[in-house]
Order: sequence, then structure tokens, then C-alpha cells
Amino acid sequence: MVKSMKKVVLTPEGLKKLEDELEYLKVEKRKEIAEKIKECCPDAWVINYTNPMSMLTLAMGRATKIKTIGLCHSHQECIPMLFGMLDLPQDGLNYRIAGINHMAWLLKIVDRHGVDLYPEIRRRALEMNAGEKHWDMVRFDYMDKLGYYCTESSEHNAEYNPFYIKPAYPELIDRFNIPLDEYPRRCINQIAGWKEMSEKLLTDPNLTHTRSTEYASYIMEAMVTGKPFAIGGNVLNTGHLISDFPENACVEVPCLVDAMGIHPTRVGALPPVLAAMNMTNINTQLLTIEAARTRKKEDILRAVMLEPRCAAILSIDDMAKMVDELLEAHGPYMAMYH
Repeated sequence: MVKSMKKVVLTPEGLKKLEDELEYLKVEKRKEIAEKIKECCPDAWVINYTNPMSMLTLAMGRATKIKTIGLCHSHQECIPMLFGMLDLPQDGLNYRIAGINHMAWLLKIVDRHGVDLYPEIRRRALEMNAGEKHWDMVRFDYMDKLGYYCTESSEHNAEYNPFYIKPAYPELIDRFNIPLDEYPRRCINQIAGWKEMSEKLLTDPNLTHTRSTEYASYIMEAMVTGKPFAIGGNVLNTGHLISDFPENACVEVPCLVDAMGIHPTRVGALPPVLAAMNMTNINTQLLTIEAARTRKKEDILRAVMLEPRCAAILSIDDMAKMVDELLEAHGPYMAMYH
């Protein structure tokens, strides 16, 4: 049971990779990195691309004084994907996205004339979900039920809530076209791709590079040249950037980058249903950080109890057994939890 579950079940951020959420080594390694940065380059910024984004950004931000920001490409890629699927023109768009990593929300989107594009987006998405199977049915259903589009993919968002993957309703998997094996397949393809890339880097003298939409190089350019650049970043909710959430949460908000650093912007309150959705994940993120601090098994269990899909499917006794099995499976990496 453990072998099949440890990659896809029990994460406080959406039932995938418990080892990523609670792994002592990652937190400890970040402390080591922070100490080296403090010694060698105390004014440097740490750019984190590693999942679980919210957890690791929280760990660095709360345990050290090192400046850090978490980046996820779902922020800048969701608009082209959405408009491409719905066959909408993409020129002159202005939009605002905020929430938490993997569950940030497209709060507003207008064209260059200030016309609200959401009514047409919702109409086309509802029509598409009713008429054909496609890879983004969960997020389109979000728009129908919650009113807003979410940044992260449908297959991941199906894992972050109790609505779509339900043992008592297996037909939902087909109805919403949820690829339960997508992540393992992606990992296999990525490993093969990395091997191919490595060979090219080592053997092709004419290798070229096209700048991607990933934010890291643009952040560096803005800091070096002073030319401002706007990004979406994961930061501590200091000063209640999103007023619905506690200050010790990690939020994904618009940020401005210039020669003085990275400046998160205040979003204020989210629509109540979106804030409620986010809090179901924030609660467990904060409890997981507490478990990493105390190294107590009982705190791991409390985090699991508040995880939306675990709470919807398992009894507390089942959760406790699963925690024990996962701790045992991870051996020395989790041996300090008692």
C-alpha cells in the first residue's frame, strides 16, 4: 500500500508526495543554504522553483532572514492556455491573479479597452464542457461553480479538494476526464527528456537557447538594470497582502521587481468562496510546518486530518495507520519524528 500511495496520497497540499511536504532533509538543507548565504552574500535573493512551493517558501521565510521568493510557471501560462482553448484573441490583455500556489485565481481580466472578458470566457467554457471531453474540465467546472478560473492544471486541482475524486462516485473520473496517472507518466517523460538534454549540452557545439517565460532571468535583469518587471510570486503574507489569510501563510500575489528588489503588492480580500477554498489548503500547510518544527507524529496526523481529500475519504484511524506506514517507508529521512 505504501509504495503506491507515497507519491499520490496524503500531501497536505493535495495528496501528492508526502516526502516533499514533510521531508526533514529538505527543510534542514534549506537551513544550511541559508547559513551559507548569510555568510557569503547576505543581500542575495533565493529564487525557489522546488515543490511544494508554499511549504518551502514558508520554511525559508519563517526560519531565516534570507530574502526569498517562490516561482511557479502556472501563473504566467494559464492565460495563454485558457485563451488558446477557447479560441479567444490574446492581444492587449490586462489581468489580476492572486491566491496561493497551485490555487491562485484569475480575479479579473479585461481587454485593452477595459471590457470585462469573463462573461464570454464563462460562456465558452460552459459550452465546451457540455460538448466534448478535454484536458481542462475540472477548471472549467470551477468557473461554473465558483465563478473564477484557477491557475494550476485540472489534474492537480482535482487532487486539492474533495469534489472530483471520490471512491463512491468513480464515474466522476470519466465525466471530468481526470488523468489519475498523468504525474507518473510526466515524470517518466521528463527523465527521458533530461537525459536527451544532457547529451545535447555535452555534444552539440551549436546549441542555441531561446528565452522562456520562466521569471528567474527577468528578475535578474530587472535587479541589475533597474528596468521594472511585473511577476506573480510566492511570498509570506506579511502585512496581510491578502486580508483573508493569516500573516504566517504563503500567498501568490502580483509583485514588482526593480533594482531595489522584489515588492509584493496588496490584493485585499478575495471573493469569499475563493478565500474559503484556499484556506482548506493553507490550514494544512501551516500544520505541516508545525509538524516539521516539533517533529511530532501527532502533529503530522493533525495536518493530515485537515487535508480536504483525506478528511472526505478516510477515518482518523485510517489516517493514523497511513502516517505510520509512510514514516516507516521513508526510514532515516523521517526517523526524527516520534
